[in-house]
Amino acid sequence: MKTLGLHRIVASLSLAFALVIGAPAAVAQDATATEQLESVDPAEAADVADPEAVSAGSDAYTPMAPTEGKGMPVAGGIDIQPQYSETGEYAYGLHIWLFWVMVVISLFVLALLLYVVFRFRKSANPVPSKTSHNTTIEIIWTVVPALILLAIAVPSITLISKQYKTPPADAITIKAIGYQWYWGYAYPDNGDFEIVSNMLTEEEADARGEPHQLAVDNRMVVPAGVPIRLQVTAADVIHSFAVPSLWFKMDAVPGRLNERIFQVDEPGVYYGQCSELCGARHGYMPIAVEALPMDQYNAWVLAQGGTVAGADEAGVEADPSLPPLQGPESSAPGAPGAGAPPVETPAA
Repeated sequence: MKTLGLHRIVASLSLAFALVIGAPAAVAQDATATEQLESVDPAEAADVADPEAVSAGSDAYTPMAPTEGKGMPVAGGIDIQPQYSETGEYAYGLHIWLFWVMVVISLFVLALLLYVVFRFRKSANPVPSKTSHNTTIEIIWTVVPALILLAIAVPSITLISKQYKTPPADAITIKAIGYQWYWGYAYPDNGDFEIVSNMLTEEEADARGEPHQLAVDNRMVVPAGVPIRLQVTAADVIHSFAVPSLWFKMDAVPGRLNERIFQVDEPGVYYGQCSELCGARHGYMPIAVEALPMDQYNAWVLAQGGTVAGADEAGVEADPSLPPLQGPESSAPGAPGAGAPPVETPAA
């Protein structure tokens, strides 16, 4: 036991020493990577995304104003964000139900524990019981937990089925592409143009009335109330596309196209972040999804130079005053825009 205690002390001291030595190196490494990233000139950067596919955009970018507390985290929040998709509402209901199941089980176990402590204390039972088996109790504590697990399994499997059901044939395909360190959104069903999204500075986010480190220059614009075939991939390392208020999280893996049905119930702005550690600026590639009514979405697509099936017959035209117009490059000076190559993190 003494040897084991000494071993733990030595291991703890070694770990503490490694943390003290490694922390400055990690800070220096991150600072160097950030300096390299900020020195990239978007005009001279080699293209990773297809330059012909990137939307020319417009300076008249007027994004939809977000609603406070909708689609974003709130100060002091202790619950899951309110959900704005059918799958999210079902999952939230399951979450609340499981919470109360856990509360009931915890209180029951606590009551049993207190009963045993009081009923079978030494002063009340100077002669211990010799009972070793009780068939009835053994059947109960085997069958009841199995029934509880079965009751939990049914809605859980239903939720998995809802999340990964095949999108309908007429679903609109949108592709989210993770880069180091920004997002690109391609619209293969609407002319295959691409929008590139970078995080806004704190000053720009405040000016727009948006939460800092969640606001972006170009949002992922989607139609509200219709099914979307969202495809997620990456150009360099593994990223993860996650929007909590829409109950969506899917890894973006280089060389692989992950797909899931995606639907936003009502117009609005919904924020998320990359949820897979992807390098020095992992914390600076937020996601902003802007859901528009279908007619505004079609007009936005046409304003980006995209195409809408049947637009001519329906008389749909690009109306710059109706949808927000996106620009392909970040407004942050020195930030890499469409196709900036990944910045390798230098060795410590």
